[in-house]
Amino acid sequence: MKRGGKKDKEKDEVKPAKVVELQTNLTLDDLPDKSMQKIKESTLQMMIIFLVIVMLYVVAFCLRLFSVLRYESIIHEFDPHFNFRATKILVYEGVEAFYNWFDTLVWYPLGRWVGHTVYPGLMLTSGAIYHTLHFFHFPIDIRNVCVFLAPIFAGNTALVTYILTKDCWDSGAGLVAAAFVAIVPGYISRSVAGSYDNEAIAIFAIINTFMGFVKAVKTGSMKWAAYSAIAYCYMVHAWGGYIYIINLLPVYVYGMVLLGRYSHRLYVAYSTFYVLGTLFSLLVPFVGFAAVFSNTHMAAPIVFILLQFHNLMAFMRGHLGDKFAVFFKKLVTFLASCALVLFVAALAVGVIDITKTGRFFYMLNPAANTIPIIASISEHQATPWSSFFFDLSFLVLLMPVGMYYCFREWTDGTIFLLTYGITATYFGCVMTRLILVLSPVACMLAGVAVSRTLSLFMRDAARGEEQDRGLAANVGNKAVASGVTFLFGFLFLFYVVHCTWITSEAYSSPSIILQANGANGQRVIFDDYREGYFWLQTNTAEDAKIMSWWDYGYQMASMSNRTTLVDNNTWNNSHIATVGRCLASSEEDCYRIMKKLDVDYVLVVFGGFIGYSSDDINKFLWPIRIGGSVYPMIKEKDYLNDHGEYRVDGGASKRMMNSMMYKMCYHRFGEVTTSYQHPAGFDRVRNTVIGRKDFKLSKIQEAFTTEHWMVRIYRVKKEPNRG
Repeated sequence: MKRGGKKDKEKDEVKPAKVVELQTNLTLDDLPDKSMQKIKESTLQMMIIFLVIVMLYVVAFCLRLFSVLRYESIIHEFDPHFNFRATKILVYEGVEAFYNWFDTLVWYPLGRWVGHTVYPGLMLTSGAIYHTLHFFHFPIDIRNVCVFLAPIFAGNTALVTYILTKDCWDSGAGLVAAAFVAIVPGYISRSVAGSYDNEAIAIFAIINTFMGFVKAVKTGSMKWAAYSAIAYCYMVHAWGGYIYIINLLPVYVYGMVLLGRYSHRLYVAYSTFYVLGTLFSLLVPFVGFAAVFSNTHMAAPIVFILLQFHNLMAFMRGHLGDKFAVFFKKLVTFLASCALVLFVAALAVGVIDITKTGRFFYMLNPAANTIPIIASISEHQATPWSSFFFDLSFLVLLMPVGMYYCFREWTDGTIFLLTYGITATYFGCVMTRLILVLSPVACMLAGVAVSRTLSLFMRDAARGEEQDRGLAANVGNKAVASGVTFLFGFLFLFYVVHCTWITSEAYSSPSIILQANGANGQRVIFDDYREGYFWLQTNTAEDAKIMSWWDYGYQMASMSNRTTLVDNNTWNNSHIATVGRCLASSEEDCYRIMKKLDVDYVLVVFGGFIGYSSDDINKFLWPIRIGGSVYPMIKEKDYLNDHGEYRVDGGASKRMMNSMMYKMCYHRFGEVTTSYQHPAGFDRVRNTVIGRKDFKLSKIQEAFTTEHWMVRIYRVKKEPNRG
């Protein structure tokens, strides 16, 4: 026995050596011709895919540079200015100082603890890039990092879109989807150079999370599930839209169970993702334990518990046999009773509050929205049909085709695409802003439609007369195939032209700098915003308090470095309502409120001189409504005439013409001629002559008006001495 064991051991020791020797002597020439051909084709395919992805990176980056080439490297819009200001705190003072930063320049006299009331992902990303570049001795300014961050992440989004679509369908659909998403206007609207907002990195984080989760479901790998949880953690740091992820994935998993597609892979993927993702969410101070107790997160733990229950029942069924039915009935009764008791107890002690409302519940039921501060934001309005064609082009037509193909070929990946596509379409219809979330899945479904259709018709066109006539009966003859191919080529060309034009004309204006074309065709630049903010910075005391409507708070704090009463964070509705009441009141009432708030200057934006429609007069009904939601004496009907019309001419209501907003915008405007065809005081936005021209201001005085009358700043007079 010992000898035999020794021989077996010697054989075991010799075998691997022979195998290794055979493997080392094997060359590519020894492989069969078919195998060699497959290897070459696979290598060529990988090289083509790599080159296409690199080209998409370049295209996605360059297409978003119109604003920099046309204007300069500046931060756009309103919210990005706060993000830029916060990023400078993080970069120059450190992460600890950022999280402990209490900003005294905003929401006077309340202030704001920024580190615990902001999603820090954008700032952390920019800070990491900045320090990495400086570590390798690339002395780039933090402003340029922030300006070019969104175009860089657009290429990353194209890459993860390719991978996700490939996992859900095939490689061809993935390349088409990546090409679509690289230039789709719905995504470009939030990712041009200078658009330094949370969505610049959030769309990449969303698709990256979905990509990892789909891979985890396909493979059952805990590694991919953990990767998806890490990507979700990055998304939680980046944007409040993470709520969509933590509700979409439970819906997908629950749907898979109902469709009879439950598997151990699904169980491993979701269980790992939920546990790790929830733990990671607790690391974000702004989220904290809301990830566990908030009613907007309840779908995730409920599905997690149901999944554990489903897995337990499968285990018990295999061990109890015929006794399982009785056991199951008793167990369900017991668990349902416990769940009801726990739910009622949680409601009683306030752990769960189902009465809370906000943007998320507004999206679920937009018709029931009664919060003026949410409804006042233009991008929170329902999406008009024109916006879908404007932001998605002909992808609107290809999406249903892609859904049709996904319904025909039922897989875990196609079910996910359908779940994502249907829910994103609903939310994209409810809120204009959420076309941003719809755009990637529209590109994916369009990629599926193009890939599947062209794979049929192009194959038929290539075979020509030699093709099998049975196949020709299914996919059409050569002429039809060539026609369809030509049609898609024309649509692709139209899509590129449309996306380029929309990017150039609609989404590359920084908003803080306006442009118009003169009578002779030359460009006319209106730089009134920066002119006004610069005046505040250089001509007011460092502790001066500036009152304006909340739209301009972020820009003033960032560019003027002066204290503001309200800003775009909109966290304190009553404080905003106080400003709205002040602007809607008479000069005497407004003065009393301003003195209580220590206001030194008031800023308004007026567009009647040059025809700028996004001014405070056009927005004025919203300050009235928001003010009236807290102060009953402010009623919208008082600012409308007897016919219910909102006007500024002679037909305006007496309350309207006596309001502080009206007086500050139209002070001295009755002396100005804006058009030779109309008398003095003609408002070029409202296309009418103002109704009240000759009035004086007694409690405030004009301090500065910009070149084109867009920004008007008034100094609040001091109270006279009693003596």
